[in-house]
Formats: sequence, C-alpha cells, structure tokens
Amino acid sequence: MSDRQAVVGHFRSTHLCRPESFAMADAIDTPPSTTSEPDAGSRSGVRRRTFLGGSAAVAGATAATLVIADPAAATGHGPGGSDPIRHLLDSLPSVGQIPRRSRIVDYEIAELVVLLRARRLTSVDLTRAYLERIDRLNGPFETYGDNGGYNAFVRIDRAGALAQAAAADRRLRKEPSRAVPPLCGIPFGIKDSVGVKGMEARNGTHAYTGNLAYRDSTVVARLREQGAVIIGHTIASAFSGSISGTFAGNAWNPRYVPGGSSQGSGVATAARLAAATIGEETGGSIMMPAAANGASAIKPSLGLVSTAGVMPLSPGYDVLGPIARSVRDASLVLTAILGPDPAPDPLTLSAPNPFPALPIAARRGHRPLAGITIGIPQTDWMTRGGTGIPPADTYDPDHRTAFNRFKAELVALGARVKDFPGLDVTVPANDPYFRTPDRLPVPTGSPVSPATAVLSPNRYEIRYWQAVQAFADSHPENAEALRRQFGDLAAAAATAGAIPASVRDEGERRRRTLQANYQKALDDAGVDFMLVLPIGGQIGPRFGGTQLPNYRTFYQLPNALTWPMVSFPIGYDSGEGLPVNAAFWGPRFSEPALVQAAIDYQDRYPKYHRAAPADPVFDPAAQRSPGLAPDEVVPPELSNDPLVAEEAWR
Repeated sequence: MSDRQAVVGHFRSTHLCRPESFAMADAIDTPPSTTSEPDAGSRSGVRRRTFLGGSAAVAGATAATLVIADPAAATGHGPGGSDPIRHLLDSLPSVGQIPRRSRIVDYEIAELVVLLRARRLTSVDLTRAYLERIDRLNGPFETYGDNGGYNAFVRIDRAGALAQAAAADRRLRKEPSRAVPPLCGIPFGIKDSVGVKGMEARNGTHAYTGNLAYRDSTVVARLREQGAVIIGHTIASAFSGSISGTFAGNAWNPRYVPGGSSQGSGVATAARLAAATIGEETGGSIMMPAAANGASAIKPSLGLVSTAGVMPLSPGYDVLGPIARSVRDASLVLTAILGPDPAPDPLTLSAPNPFPALPIAARRGHRPLAGITIGIPQTDWMTRGGTGIPPADTYDPDHRTAFNRFKAELVALGARVKDFPGLDVTVPANDPYFRTPDRLPVPTGSPVSPATAVLSPNRYEIRYWQAVQAFADSHPENAEALRRQFGDLAAAAATAGAIPASVRDEGERRRRTLQANYQKALDDAGVDFMLVLPIGGQIGPRFGGTQLPNYRTFYQLPNALTWPMVSFPIGYDSGEGLPVNAAFWGPRFSEPALVQAAIDYQDRYPKYHRAAPADPVFDPAAQRSPGLAPDEVVPPELSNDPLVAEEAWR
C-alpha cells in the first residue's frame, strides 16, 4: 500500500497491519467467549485508515479521505428480548418522578429521554438553549490557547445541529415512542480528535488545519444512528498530550485547569454547554477532566468501544468514552456506542458479545451494595507523598474529609470498604511491564522498554509516522509545526519497524503477567473492585502555578492493564468550590459492576452530581480571536503518551 493510500480513509485503523498484529493485546484478560462470532455480513465496516494525531509519538491522517464503507452499526445489548428500547425506557423515571429544573440545560439525559417523548420540550428548544450558552460563555472558536471564555468548544456546526434537532423532533412526533432510540434529540460535544463528517479534526493544534473528516467516526455514526444532535468539537490539549490542560477554563472557576487531554469535553458537560460529550483517553484523558470538573465519566475497557475514526496516540491503549453529569447518563451513552466494529477496529472482537446490559437504574432497598467488597489500594501512590506514603495520607484536608465521608456512605449502603495492598508497581517482581527498569534487547539499535516493544510496533503497523509525513507533504504550511512535535518521522518509523516479533511478543507476555499479578492482588484480598481519588488536592491555576499539585502517580496504569474506570463527584472543596471526584476501577469488562455501584451511590446522594457551577462573567475585552498560540510545553509527568511518561520515572 502506498503512503498516499495510508493517508486516505479517516477511520481509526490498525487495518494496515497483519490480521494477527493485535492478537496478544486482544487476548489480555479476554474471557472465554460463549457466543458465536458476529456476522460480518450483518454489519458494514470501514477499512482501516490512519487518522492524524498523537503526542510525542504520532498518528495517521483524515485529510484527503477515501473510505470504502460505512462504520458498523450499533446493535442491541443486554436483556429486553427483541425490544431493548422498551426494556431501557421501562428503567427510566416517569414524567411525574422528574424534579422540575429551573433551566432545561440542567436536566440529565435520562430525564430528557422521558421529557422529549412526552413532548414536554423539543430537541430544537434544548439545542438552542445549549447554543445560546455557548454563544454567551464559550468565547471565540478555533483558538488553541486562552480565548477569554470557557473555550470548551473549539468549533461548532450551528446550522447542522439545529437541522439534526428538527429531524429528531419529527421522528419523536411521527414514530411510536418505543421505536425511537433513547438518545434521539440529545445534544453532544465530540473531542477534537474524533472524526465528524464535514468538519476538521485538529487534535488541539493548528498543525492539523485541513484535516477534514469525510466520514463520521464509528462512535459519532452510532450517536447519529440514535438521532443524537452533534453540536461540534470540544477542545483537546495540543496533540492530546497533557492531563492538566490550559486551553479551556475549568467549569467551576475558569482560572483553574480543566484537566486533559479531553479538556473541553469535561468542561462542556459540567458548564451546561452540552448534555454529554465524548472523550478519548490513552492515559488519564477522560478521568482527569472528569475529576477536575466534577463530571461523571466512564473510561471503558480496551476493546469495548470502537476507536475507528480517532486520531490515535497509542493503539492498544486508546479508548473512547462518555463524559456526562451522572453515571446513569454515561451508562446510557456507553450502551449506545459500545459493540463490535470488526473491520476498522478488530480489538472490539475481544469484548464479550453481546455485552452484559449496563445498568441505568439504582437497585432498591437501603443496602444495595451489600455483598460487595471495595478495596482501597495502599500502594496506588500519589505525586505529593511519593512511594511509601498511603494515598489518603497525602490528600489535602478537603479531599480527605470528602474521602472519609464517602467511605462511610458506601458502608451505609452495605459495602465492605477495606484497605488492601494493591499491587506496588515500583517492586520489580510485581511489574515486569509498566514501571520496570528492564530493557529488551533489539538486534539493531538500543534496548527498548517492554511498553515500547508493544506500542511502537502497534504504531508502525498503522503507518503512524508515514501518515503524518503524508499530511505534512500535502499541507506544507503545517510541516514545520509537525516536525517540532514529532522530530524525524522517517527515523521514528524505521526504529519502530526494526523491533522484531520476538521482542514484541515478550512485551505482550509481560503485559499479561502484570495484569495477572494485579488480578491476583484483588483475589487474594477478596476485593471486587477498587476505590481511588484521581486527584488528591485542589487543582492549580492554568497559568503561573503548579497545575496538578497531587494526583495518582501511575494514572496510566489502568490503560496499561486495559481495565475500566468510572469517576464521579463526591464533594467540593471549601475554598474555591472546586469538585472532589472519586473513581471505581477494576478488571477488564467489569463495567456493569462499577457502573451499578456508582448509580446506587448517586441515587442516594444526588446533590454532588446535580450541582451546577454559577455562570462566570467573562470580560469581553479579554476574548481573543483565533490565532497561533505558542507551542504547548508538556513535562513528561503530565503527558498522556505512555512512552513519554516513562521519562518521568527514570
């Protein structure tokens, strides 16, 4: 295949690799399948492409796109027989059970689904309400830097959104209520690294100006299939490279960091600029903005959601997931977008199919968490205390108070909450893959880390570097900015291509060993899943201070393990009123258990996720028009790129 062909087609791809190229990544913790392989003929799929993006390592390209077929459609999941929509709608509240909100933008998705069907409001009214807030609070578009507003959306499709909303209203009027997909008429924002047909995806930088999507990514296609309204792109950190973020302002105080790299997705949801958003994570990029903005989000297991149409950073780590106001809402969105997408993303074949139904309703009774053991890993080190200090001992007073209260609330709901060692990845015997100082010999070149042995060949096989070079060649005005970011593209590709299969196999074997070791740590302690705080102290200012004074040192570990996380707010600090978020995480494909526990909690303690920030008053004179901002400098310890983050551990 020529380099030109490597650039065409904007759907996220490992198609350019051999069919077995991701076999070992797929095999990590994959439960034995009891179902037959999905019928490829029943679901169309795009051929693999490389979509432009990346961090200190590269991606592919959407520009000059030529896609052969449409992304695979979503399928029904879970119980409900031949009528999964009926089952879902029966789990939602009735109109009479929905509390009256002062603003329609404050209704949760689960409530909007009911109200739209009851014709208590229209999608056009809802979309206009969000667009009005964007006009008033967002600031100028196409600005990768401080634009003087929230800067949550980097570009919108106003006419397209209103047309989609009108189409949703017609559908809701004409079709039987139970025939209309749940997300019909719900307005969404999509991260700037995810393909939306007819829009450029720039991944947080003008270096990708001209990177036009000729097809929707699979996730966007599945949202459109539901009848959702796509407002536009939410801003990303430059090259999706930072977990702190400075382009957007925090939803609760725009002077503070929004978390990254899906920074606009976290802000837009909490600030009521969209009903929900799609974020992308390689290492912290969903969890950090959710925690910083007090949103409820799900970082799925690797392979649960297709990443076709995403500007890749690290194939084999990258995932897409929902950021919403409640975990119930996030579960509704995840239900709509998960499922096999075998042609463009064979990793999706590793997930159980059909996947167990995700909960969208709280369990009844006073002790819904009875029988569940939640473990607090004492070796999940924080940056403030370092190795050897239990995480909670490093929390600032407000975070410690919220954490202790939250533990007591979980116990009151019937859970057993216990400290346990977890798995200390600073101990070489525990971790042969993620944090290990071991290096694997390469016949031609310097030894490589086990993670490099896995991720660099993955990138090589999707023509990661070649696609960026092809984009630079076709957009020479962007070439210098791309060179500054990626260095010598040909040399990077050659180095990755020189890693032999035997070394890659050893890296994958070590990755599976790490996962097995962590699973054993849970099993030995009788722990079902874990509880952590992603951020253990008040976040810092966007400019002129320490952006993240205290956070999980190994925030990338869940991605290395392929395991899911669910984050949600449990309080607010006493100074600036900034959120305090907790997170549940556990074994691969344990989303139903994590989501159910979080929904049970939010049902009994709703004040945290229903709180809304006061609208800030922005100075019109401070709003800046689009322009070229200085290159964003990201220290290794704040990088989403696992191979860059390794530098911080040496």
